[in-house]
Amino acid sequence: MINHAEIAMLEEALETLEGGFADLPAFAPELDPQRLRPVLEEVATRMQDNYPYPHPYYAGQMLKPPHPVARIAYALSMYINPNNHALDGGRASSAMEKECIRDIAAMFGWSEPLGHLTGGGTMANLEALWISDRLHPGKRILASDQAHYTHGRITEVLKIPFGAVASTATGSMDLKALENELRQGDVGTVVTTMGTTGLGAVDPLPEILALQAKYGFRIHADAAYGGYFVLASALGDDVRRRYDALTEVDSIVIDPHKHGLQPYGCGCVLFKDPSVVKHYKHDSAYTYFSSDELHLGEISLECSRAGSSAVALWATHRMLPPVAEGEFATSLDRCISAMHQVRAALDANVAFTVLHDPMLDIIVFSVTGDDAETISAANQRLFDRASRRNLHLALIEMPVEFVSNRMPIDASEEDTVTCLRSVLMKPEHDEWAHDIIGVLSELGDS
Repeated sequence: MINHAEIAMLEEALETLEGGFADLPAFAPELDPQRLRPVLEEVATRMQDNYPYPHPYYAGQMLKPPHPVARIAYALSMYINPNNHALDGGRASSAMEKECIRDIAAMFGWSEPLGHLTGGGTMANLEALWISDRLHPGKRILASDQAHYTHGRITEVLKIPFGAVASTATGSMDLKALENELRQGDVGTVVTTMGTTGLGAVDPLPEILALQAKYGFRIHADAAYGGYFVLASALGDDVRRRYDALTEVDSIVIDPHKHGLQPYGCGCVLFKDPSVVKHYKHDSAYTYFSSDELHLGEISLECSRAGSSAVALWATHRMLPPVAEGEFATSLDRCISAMHQVRAALDANVAFTVLHDPMLDIIVFSVTGDDAETISAANQRLFDRASRRNLHLALIEMPVEFVSNRMPIDASEEDTVTCLRSVLMKPEHDEWAHDIIGVLSELGDS
């Protein structure tokens, strides 16, 4: 899982970095190898207590290893440790962040948005919903009941009224249920999820835009997980139509630390209308004295932020530009291809039932059965046995009603069924799908 050539490239880059400060008086930070080495050995040993997240046999939760160029660039920049709050703390990394924002905005057809990186999707969504409340104070924010739980928490923290909209059997927002809420006339923002974390479902954005024209609300797209699929060419026609509509929304959140090949934590929030900057205005006597340029801290709720995140993302964009039909976009298509391979094999095996029609690279499935309690226990056993074979899946609790759409079951007194979930978000999963299928088939037959 570790390519030691990365260390040699980091050393070469560090020599170049050090050359930029050659006019300084000689100074080398203290280093005590005798004390440092045993601590690092202990850290390495402790870190063995992890699932093998970078390996293709890890196909469970939404965890994707950073690209080597991101890892090296991040480590390189840590020798400076820039802070992308004010230009005093990170001149180069702040410029890199602004270039990254332009790259990400261009993915959605936006040319001059307001935006910045964040510590993750939660903070990015908090800023988007905070702005929504500034523009429609006191009005409700709606999101699907399959949307990330963070929206309910954020609105509670911000004291904004919130409502959950029912979803369909596909996991997407139910349009009739949405319009019933909109008729009440108190909705300021609708959150559309472009790739739910549970099922990878994409909300019907074109139809929600039509409702926006009728009822006059903001649309915020939570594309933290699924946003990069806007570049993919392997989407189904209906899903493609939903992604193409992203150019019309008011704000977007995307997480480069998911499909963007970045280390944690790296989120991003974008506002189509840059005039929302007025809501960020604040005074700080000590932060903004060195430049007349717009500081990233002037358009962010966060203060100190790791400039290394911007450096790593910039390096990744230089090597793998986030453009349609490019190498990076092709890697997303490979994830979708892996999903189709595994889905087809599961469909062909009577031991398993796929519980939805996957839209992106997430599959939720189950051992076939007719009793909720028995099925839950069987899925737990398969999860454990697969892990002993070094194939790591995830478990997900699904409502009995959802499971019964594909597999008629006796619910008895159970409200939920423990099911299996696999996120095939590494491009390498396309080549390893055969091996994954092999292990699942053996376990399903035994």
